[in-house]
Amino acid sequence: MEDRCVAMYGPVSTDEDRFALPPRFRTAWGRTQLAAKRALDIVVSAAGLVVLAPVFAAIAVAGWVDSGRPIFYEWKVVGRRGRPFSGWKFRTMVVGADRLQTSLAQHNQMTGPVFKMADDPRVTPVGRFLRRYSLDELPQLWSVLCGTMSLVGPRPPLQREWERFEPWQRRKLAVAPGITCLWQVSGRADIRDFDDWVRLDLEYIERWNLWLDATILARTAVAVLSRRGAY
Repeated sequence: MEDRCVAMYGPVSTDEDRFALPPRFRTAWGRTQLAAKRALDIVVSAAGLVVLAPVFAAIAVAGWVDSGRPIFYEWKVVGRRGRPFSGWKFRTMVVGADRLQTSLAQHNQMTGPVFKMADDPRVTPVGRFLRRYSLDELPQLWSVLCGTMSLVGPRPPLQREWERFEPWQRRKLAVAPGITCLWQVSGRADIRDFDDWVRLDLEYIERWNLWLDATILARTAVAVLSRRGAY
């Protein structure tokens, strides 16, 4: 996979090389599509935050009754070109869950620097429902509105995961990370090899256009309802 990346983008020697985009992104048509993508992000995220306000309130109450506060989980991740930022999700795990991950390391079902585990004992009852239908992701609409995320793009890694990425894997954040992506609609956690996950992200960057984003958004709705790979 690394050899393929070098063939597509050239060798990685600097951060500028690592985050290089295909040349078509720099054409007038490419810049126009990027502007349209950002406009769509703003309109959809702003509308979503308003329309889904009652859903936010219901989830907040359910989470508070189930496991108390805090309602939100501060998601410390890495964004475009390796810049760290804090996003937000509805908390789905017990308080202090991050500190418990080391004791569960032997149950990791994903290769590479990320951690994925079915039937994770840290997940709360309400959290399990939220994860099943990806409702815990809704607060990320705020990050989309602010511009640190997009509706569609590679999933942002945790900061501690990013530190363990190989150089070629960091290419996935040449673009803004997204709420949904090719990995999300291709099986999510059922894809156990992290290299395959990154391959899908790089494929997205290579093929990107507005129609691909629209296709991924439509497939996301199907993936959420089918609950495939969601845990």
